[in-house]
Amino acid sequence: MNTRSQITTHILDLGSGQPAAGVSVSLEQQTDTGWHSLASAMTDADGRIFNAFPPEVDAGTYRLTFDTQGYFQHQGKRCFYPSVTIVFCLDDADAHYHVPLLLNQWGYSTYRGS
Repeated sequence: MNTRSQITTHILDLGSGQPAAGVSVSLEQQTDTGWHSLASAMTDADGRIFNAFPPEVDAGTYRLTFDTQGYFQHQGKRCFYPSVTIVFCLDDADAHYHVPLLLNQWGYSTYRGS
């Protein structure tokens, strides 16, 4: 069964104009005792993580951490930000949350996708 996770992501490498394949990404949830690891995955050939995170999550605060240094080192490139961490709040436990990352060696941007 190919079920979409409630939280998904996609990385586009703006420097190359291509999806960022093979990026290690971890998902954590904030709890009363700190951050709790939920899952880790690698982006696919299209730069996406579609079904590697939990199919259902509770409302709360989450963070995605992207290993950008590993991605750029694999290409023989330097980067300014060795990792990118995006912290976001889920207020509707029934909604889908897509968190894209637009990336290059020297900067990044993100937004809530659909």
